Amino acid sequence: MEFFRYAKTFGFMGKSKAAMFFSIALILASFAAVAIKGLNYGVDFAGGTIVQVKYASAAPIDAMREKLKGNEIFEGASITEFGSADEVVIRMRSASSDVVVDIGDLTRETLKGTGDFEVRRVDIVGPKVGSELKEKGIMSLVLAIAGILIYVAFRFEWRFALASVLALVHDVSIAMGAIALTQMEVNLDVLAALLTILGYSLNDTIIVFDRIREGIVGGKGREFSEIIDDSITNTLSRTTLTSLTTLFVVLTLFIWGGEIIHAFAFTLLVGITIGTYSSIFVASPMLLLLGFDVKQYHINLAEKARREAEKEKMRNQFESGVM
Repeated sequence: MEFFRYAKTFGFMGKSKAAMFFSIALILASFAAVAIKGLNYGVDFAGGTIVQVKYASAAPIDAMREKLKGNEIFEGASITEFGSADEVVIRMRSASSDVVVDIGDLTRETLKGTGDFEVRRVDIVGPKVGSELKEKGIMSLVLAIAGILIYVAFRFEWRFALASVLALVHDVSIAMGAIALTQMEVNLDVLAALLTILGYSLNDTIIVFDRIREGIVGGKGREFSEIIDDSITNTLSRTTLTSLTTLFVVLTLFIWGGEIIHAFAFTLLVGITIGTYSSIFVASPMLLLLGFDVKQYHINLAEKARREAEKEKMRNQFESGVM
């Protein structure tokens, strides 16, 4: 079903140079944000301890800080609200693996006299485990991109594969820059969001590439830029509906999903927006920059058809006993 119908072909490739400069500026700004502000690694990757505490009324954060200062185990701990004024999270960068008592019991004992509260969650991750998780997280991103490169090269052509991977690197780089700029906590949820962005953006790009390939096969004598413009225009209705419905869901999670998935939803919001943009203004123009030759592609298709016809002829001769 098409809710949006377009009577004309939009000249996307005419704006590709401006879009490329915009993308380069965004990527450089993202690299600068990561280099200057750095990534705010959470307990999952940096190691440490998280204690979630819920009070019957607004949490007395100042009184809590005073109490925690008296215990060396909580040295350097930070206290932040967790979604509401009555719930807080205590974060310590170093894991409390050397503590012989339960950290939850220790928190209850230390915070006595600050009000009516309960300890709802205690997470402890050692620095070695956190480092291993970080390495495996980076490796998962690299392997996912490498697998995508192989898949698209096999399904289409190496220029299509390289263009799609460059678009994915573009999307992940900008998402990481937004995370660094806002100092969102980088944890396993954010890693899952980044991998989701790869899949979403690739799906969008493959649909456009499929239509471009159809246009190449049936568009002999046409300029490649015109074929790309036609292909993107024909998929624009699907792209608009898919992106908007996905954004509505993620925006709902971001606003009402609670603090625990805040970073996950934020990463998806940025990634889906940039992924939709890149499938049109990054991946497709890359085919032009990489020198894709429509005439050579038709020659290759004709040669492939000739070889298939020869194989079929030889198969028929063999089956009929004629050599």
